Amino acid sequence: MNPEKHKSIIDDLRVTERALSDPNIFADTKKLTELNRHRIYLNHLLTIFDSLEKTEKELAEAENIIETVDDPGLIALAQEEAKVKRNERESLAEQIQFELLPRDEKDSKNIIIEIRAGAGGDEAALFAAELFRMYINYAEHRDWKVEILTSHQNEIGGFKEVIFEVIGEDVFHYLKYESGVHRVQRVPETESNGRIHTSTVTVAVLPEAEEIDLKIETSEIRIDVFRSSGPGGQSVNTTDSAVRITHLPTGLVVSCQDQKSQIKNRDKAMNILRSRLLALKEEEEQKVRGVARRSQIGTGDRSEKIRTYNYPQDRITDHRINISLHNLPGFLSGNIDDMISNLIETDRTEALKKLT
Repeated sequence: MNPEKHKSIIDDLRVTERALSDPNIFADTKKLTELNRHRIYLNHLLTIFDSLEKTEKELAEAENIIETVDDPGLIALAQEEAKVKRNERESLAEQIQFELLPRDEKDSKNIIIEIRAGAGGDEAALFAAELFRMYINYAEHRDWKVEILTSHQNEIGGFKEVIFEVIGEDVFHYLKYESGVHRVQRVPETESNGRIHTSTVTVAVLPEAEEIDLKIETSEIRIDVFRSSGPGGQSVNTTDSAVRITHLPTGLVVSCQDQKSQIKNRDKAMNILRSRLLALKEEEEQKVRGVARRSQIGTGDRSEKIRTYNYPQDRITDHRINISLHNLPGFLSGNIDDMISNLIETDRTEALKKLT
């Protein structure tokens, strides 16, 4: 146990609670949210430290019995207790190390998820729709809010593209590992010969950028309006409510048509554009760290995969951590916690290695 670190956390908590007791803090919603989140984090750390302190005391008591008593039966019980407490101490100490790792400031942000059909035609579009439903169900499980920003469906109910926002507690922390190419292997319903097809879907997870994160000048964009359309180009709106925004310096183009209001579509398109531009900016700044967005989402080619969903074997394999799970129906219904937990733990372990 590190007494100095323990004390610094207690001091930090006092400063945080003092700041939260200032009536003026309620005028700054963002600062209030940050302070509340930091207080929860510090209290969580103190709980682990308290558990570690209690475990160390219990271990010391067991070791004292082993050294001072003559009763073989009591010594055997104390030895077993000491073994358990040493394992607990090691686990709690490791947990504290993980919790004290530098935190990604983006972890607490809301996100924008972009899902696009890659290789595989209609089958890829159908799987894109299944991934969309998987994330919707997972978000509901965590009491997060989901809002579709824009989508393009095909005639059979698949998605060529769907972009949506997820709002909630630590959303990016849990879903940032979903960026990449997802590969599905199964027999399509339209396949009469029972042959297994391989299709891909790209997923990009972007932390949501606010205006304070990135300011876009009006001179840098061109806004066009047009009538929204449904699958196959079928018109679904008789007014020019759909919005297309072009960012002139980069050539990025974003369009939104899911809302009936032109103003709402414009706001949503700006939200997507801002997040994409921030991701590009971070890509340029962090190429050395290998977190570039383009390298995450790939091109949709079958060979560029982070995860495979194999229907004949009822298997989901994440190739980054070489872990396979089963129960594909359950996974695609949103039960993805086990996979995400493994990804988070692996990421933390690798980060810990770099610090030691």
